[in-house]
Amino acid sequence: MGKPLPIEIRQTAIFMRWFANLRDIRARARITARIRRVSLGQFGDVKSLGGGISELRIDYGPGYPIYIAHRAPSLVLLLTGGDKFRQSADIQQARDIARAWESD
Repeated sequence: MGKPLPIEIRQTAIFMRWFANLRDIRARARITARIRRVSLGQFGDVKSLGGGISELRIDYGPGYPIYIAHRAPSLVLLLTGGDKFRQSADIQQARDIARAWESD
């Protein structure tokens, strides 16, 4: 069996801004490590939210959900990140970003 192809990770400007403003250094390190594992095809704890959107669940501190859209076999788009306190708004934002990305 051959080695799996690496997965390309693309970040939206909204995700990059959220991540840059994240103050918890350990959380940033865990999120970075998780994204690296996703690029190797190791998604770990993921929950499908429907409509092509999924939540990478980072079980650290208050919890840091990362909302993604898995496109093509080898492309993952990091839509946005958040916390459990704003989860409903973050999910809606992720859906809006995914729709806008699809229409471009």
